[in-house]
Amino acid sequence: MKYSYFPGCSLKGLGRAYEESLLPVMRHLGVELEELEDWNCCGATAYMSVDEAQAGVLAARNLALAERAGPHDLLTPCSACYLVLNKTQHNMADFPDIRERIHRALQSARLTYTGRTRVRHPLDILVHDVGLDVIKEKVVRPLKGLKVAPYYGCQVVRPYSTFDDAWNPTTMDRLLATLGAEVVHYPLKTKCCGGSLTGTLPEAGLRMCYILLKEAVRRGADVIATICPLCQFNMDAYHDQIDRRWGPTRIAVVYFTQLMGLAFGFSPRELGLHRNFIPMKELPAEVGKT
Repeated sequence: MKYSYFPGCSLKGLGRAYEESLLPVMRHLGVELEELEDWNCCGATAYMSVDEAQAGVLAARNLALAERAGPHDLLTPCSACYLVLNKTQHNMADFPDIRERIHRALQSARLTYTGRTRVRHPLDILVHDVGLDVIKEKVVRPLKGLKVAPYYGCQVVRPYSTFDDAWNPTTMDRLLATLGAEVVHYPLKTKCCGGSLTGTLPEAGLRMCYILLKEAVRRGADVIATICPLCQFNMDAYHDQIDRRWGPTRIAVVYFTQLMGLAFGFSPRELGLHRNFIPMKELPAEVGKT
């Protein structure tokens, strides 16, 4: 089982713990990832608000490189990257003028893109290609007794609910349950964390993070699992400021791949868990018991 791999800028920077946990987990499951050669920044969602056409060209170059690399789907972990590449595919398919402009730009770089390469999220691949039964067989340290609030964020399933429901996604819920964790009912699982507002309008951004953290704590979660580097950073890095404004809501926020790695027997350091501002609490005594 082989896929092209587009890490995006975040997984090489502040979100490196995502990559540090994703790669060994995928190897453990027999999934081969080949990093896309000479990939470029997708432009993220901010660039699309500045110039949608140029943003489309920037993203389409990665799609063209993936198509040239071989007949493999493109695994894209970062939520913003996944959304932008997915949106570029849809725009090229639905709007002839956008498609033509992007094609002209790609031709100037001796590249083409026909739409054959599919953009895939790790959750999609893990649940629908690898399969939960296979994942369960690889678990050596079940996360029994660990209460996890699954947080998807707003970008992966909207506006394109390609592999899960737009308002009540369940792929991560089912995956976490397969690892043995107790999945906490978390109605805010697709509510926005504020994104870049924490840097531009901090009062608004921090309050959005506070609401998410408070709800997870209120529901008794030990940890929040997320799939997005920006969401993870926002909900992990600003606890001190949030505590000063609204009171303590401390809870660890980790990548779902880090929890997978723990269940597969990897050490916390191998999975990048030492990078968190708020460390995970000691795992319940039940963890690891079959």
